[in-house]
Amino acid sequence: MKKTQKKLYVQQKKRYLKNIVGNPEKPRLSVFRSHKHIYGQIIDDETGHTLAFSSTLNKTLGIKNTANKEAAYLVGQDLAKQATAKDIKTIVFDRGNRPYHGRIQSLAEGAREQGLIF
Repeated sequence: MKKTQKKLYVQQKKRYLKNIVGNPEKPRLSVFRSHKHIYGQIIDDETGHTLAFSSTLNKTLGIKNTANKEAAYLVGQDLAKQATAKDIKTIVFDRGNRPYHGRIQSLAEGAREQGLIF
């Protein structure tokens, strides 16, 4: 019996995430990329709380074209600003079973430029 794509995706994600766990000292920066938008959130996995969140849907960033590297870079910078305001310096980067390339890489670079360490 063949497995569906969704089941295979869930298996791969489980396998990938078992090594990436955030804690209060080093929370997890989770990135989700869709065709039009990119979302990032900093999560404390022990309590299950989101500590900071940003996406291309945020109107205060003033992003016109949401599906490009520049937009992802701005989201990464905004996320890092929120994190440093809450005294978060080091994080664990969770790219969501996607390659470290393109918009995900731009988000990470924007976060690093604002002072996050990972």
